[in-house]
Amino acid sequence: MKITKVSIKQIKLPLKQPFKIALGTDYEYVGVVIRIETDEGIIGLGEASPSSRITGETIGTVVDIIESKIKPLLIGKNPLNIERIMDEINSAILHNPSAKCAVDIALYDILSKYAKLPLCKLLGGFKEEIVTSVTVGIKGVKDTVLETIELVEQGAKIIKIKIGLDPVEDIEKIRAMREEIGYDIKIRIDANQGYEPREVIKVLNEIEQYEIEFVEQPVAYWDIQGLIQVKESVGIPVMVDESLLSSYDAINLIKAEACDIFNIKLMKAGGIREAIKISNIAESAGISCMLGCMVETRIGVGAATHLALALKNIKYADLDGHLFLKKDIVEGGVITEDGINRVTSKEGVGVKLIKEIF
Repeated sequence: MKITKVSIKQIKLPLKQPFKIALGTDYEYVGVVIRIETDEGIIGLGEASPSSRITGETIGTVVDIIESKIKPLLIGKNPLNIERIMDEINSAILHNPSAKCAVDIALYDILSKYAKLPLCKLLGGFKEEIVTSVTVGIKGVKDTVLETIELVEQGAKIIKIKIGLDPVEDIEKIRAMREEIGYDIKIRIDANQGYEPREVIKVLNEIEQYEIEFVEQPVAYWDIQGLIQVKESVGIPVMVDESLLSSYDAINLIKAEACDIFNIKLMKAGGIREAIKISNIAESAGISCMLGCMVETRIGVGAATHLALALKNIKYADLDGHLFLKKDIVEGGVITEDGINRVTSKEGVGVKLIKEIF
C-alpha cells in the first residue's frame, strides 16, 4: 500500500458561546483537517487544533509545515509504517505538535481500517466507555452555577471549572456550586497557569473542604518548583497539563516528583504514538493519566476517545471539545451521552465527513 495524495483544508466553526480561560478567550474554532489517500482506496482523516498559547502554533504555521515539509515525506510511503514515518517527520520538524498530530491520527485511521477494527480495539481495547468531565469556562459566580446546574440536568457526572483570574471569586464559585449540586457530582478545577504558587495554595486549602477531585496546571508551565511547592502544600491532587507535551517532559516531571496526575492531549503530544509513550512512562512510575483535548471536531476528540478506551492507565477523560461547537464537519467518532464517551463499532476512528470539503 502506498500514499498517493495528501490534502489539507482549513476549517472555521462557530462556538455555542465564547470560551474563556485564564490564558484568553476563544470565539470560534479554527483548525486544519488532513486527508491521506492510498492506492488501495483506504482514506485516513486527521485534525490539527493549533494553539499559539499552548503549543506555539498558528493555522499559518500548521498549513505551511504540512504543505512544505510533511507532504513530500508522505507521498509514496506505506502508511502502515507509522513508526518509520513519524520518526522521519520528527527528525525533519522539531516542534509543531498539532501538525504532526493531524498526520498521526490519519495514519492510525488507515491502519485500523486496514485491520478492519475500531481504533480502540487495535490499540488495546481495555474499556468500553469512559466518563468525561464537561467544562465550564470562566464566568461570574451566578452564571457558573446556572450553567453547572444545566449540565448536571443534561446528565453530566463530572464538572470541570476554569479558574485562575480571581481567587476570591473562584472560592465563592466552588462553594456556591456545592450548595446547589451537592456532593454526588465530581468537581475538577483548571487554573490554566493563572496563579502564583502562594496564591493558589491559599485557594486550594480554602476549597479542599468541597471535595475537589484534582486541580489542573495551577501555576506557569515552566515553574516546576512552583508545582512541587503546591503539591507538597495541599491535599488536592495536582495534575499537569501545559507542563507536559512530550515523553521527555514526562520523564522530567516524574524525576522532579512535581505532580500526581498527567493530562495527555494528542495536540500537545504530536499524536497517538507519543501519547502512548507518555502513558506507558507514567504507568511505570505509578502515575495515572487523563486524556484531554482542545476545542476540536469529532475527528480529534474521537481519536482521543479511542485511545482513552484502549489503555488501562488512562483513568480519566476530559474529552468534551466537540461539545463547544455549534456544528461539526463530521459525524461519528465519539458518542457522548449522560457524561459518558463511547465509540461505535465502525472501523478506524469512525468519522465521516458530513459534506465534501476537499
